[in-house]
Amino acid sequence: MNSDSESLQHQCLDCLLTDDVKNNEQLSVCEENDGVENLLKEATASKSSEPKLGGTPQAFQLGEIPTVQDRFQAVLKRRLQIQVQDHPPLFPWETQLIDYPDFVDEPSMTLVPTWGWMVQQSKLNLPRPLPEKVFRQLLEQCQALVTSSVPLGAKLVQVVENFFPNESQALNDIAGLVLRSTYRSVNTLETIPNIQSDYSDLQPRQQMALSLLAAKQLLENLTLPLSATSPVVERQWLTSVGNLNIRVEYQSVGITKLLVQAELPVKGTLTLRGSGTLAMATSSTSGYLNVELGCEQLNPTYTLEVEFPEIDQQPLLFVISPTI
Repeated sequence: MNSDSESLQHQCLDCLLTDDVKNNEQLSVCEENDGVENLLKEATASKSSEPKLGGTPQAFQLGEIPTVQDRFQAVLKRRLQIQVQDHPPLFPWETQLIDYPDFVDEPSMTLVPTWGWMVQQSKLNLPRPLPEKVFRQLLEQCQALVTSSVPLGAKLVQVVENFFPNESQALNDIAGLVLRSTYRSVNTLETIPNIQSDYSDLQPRQQMALSLLAAKQLLENLTLPLSATSPVVERQWLTSVGNLNIRVEYQSVGITKLLVQAELPVKGTLTLRGSGTLAMATSSTSGYLNVELGCEQLNPTYTLEVEFPEIDQQPLLFVISPTI
């Protein structure tokens, strides 16, 4: 594909993602104009209601009703203030007046997502964060399909189609834009437009584009490709307890084997599978953990499960796809 065609696809996806933002800007301008006109009308009405020079102002005598009401309210307010000062109200659990400190001197608690794998979203290149529920379902669908041999475009549609039933044609069209756009690298940070609206406020086609972008990057994060020119691949996944660092290497000197080395933030288990063979290693502390499989001939795919019982009972599933 030439650069002009790729640039056009990029612009189409940008327009799709930012369409709602532009509409909101136009609406804000209209609202500001309406507000100015309303202020002018109110100012004109206020001036017309002022008493003209030479007119007779309305006067009230001491005994008339408005003056009596104001005096009564002032007296009542004063008596209530005195009563509250003499007899302060108590909370339902209190039997007497207690002085509470202005603050409690305790270590502050850091709020973390309720799902341990969720923090990885901060590493994705998205114009707007996804709600936790949406991100979790996307990741679960990606893990269910990461080992599938179907083309990437069809895989993306299958990942997000449950969010948009009966929208297969629109999903296919937008998935094509996502695949042909310049957002191919997970590390590309300067090309995606910024979106100010929350996910729930976006138009359906914008939600589709955002979900497909997230699914594409998640599948890339979960896939570890090996080749003759690149026999080593590394990945990092951010969790609520720290970074998970993974290094996969195909070694053909001496004994041919597939070696996985992981740096764990907490205790965990690694499980490497391939064509009926299995290797497992468990660590009771954080640190490095290795697992390997001997192989005379590489299988089409291997799976690597990383389990951290401390943050979630569901392991994180990676696929290793050697083409050596």
